[in-house]
Amino acid sequence: MRARALAQPFPVVHLDTDALEATRLLVDRALPGLVVVDQDGLPLFILPGSQVLRFALPDYVEEDRTLASVYSESDADALCESLRGRTVQELMPSTKFLPRGAPRPIVAPDATLIEVAAVMAEQHSPVVAVVDEGHVIGVITVHRLLGAALPV
Repeated sequence: MRARALAQPFPVVHLDTDALEATRLLVDRALPGLVVVDQDGLPLFILPGSQVLRFALPDYVEEDRTLASVYSESDADALCESLRGRTVQELMPSTKFLPRGAPRPIVAPDATLIEVAAVMAEQHSPVVAVVDEGHVIGVITVHRLLGAALPV
């Protein structure tokens, strides 16, 4: 099976997309991550949901998990408030911008299941974009890939 056959429509976000809006998209559509595209519409990065969650947490809680217990329930319920007024670019990991030529989570439409799996594994990404002639024609999630690869 080739990537083109597995590709499904998937929303994309831009670096300047509002972080709270992007998080709502992630939640409302039960997505494993966000496909962040550059100004040309090519996938720049896959921002996993776990990375979005990390940016909602205060740094000191991530460094010392025992500090999470000092939060009241109402403070904990407002966890995502810290995303208000921020952009997707601010949620990007420390490698804020990939250098030109850096590997991106992209495969060609004729990529095999093994090739798609190799890109996912190499980039630790639950989503890979299928790009044809500079356009995203869809994405393949790890769930869809594994579902296609399971024996009948």
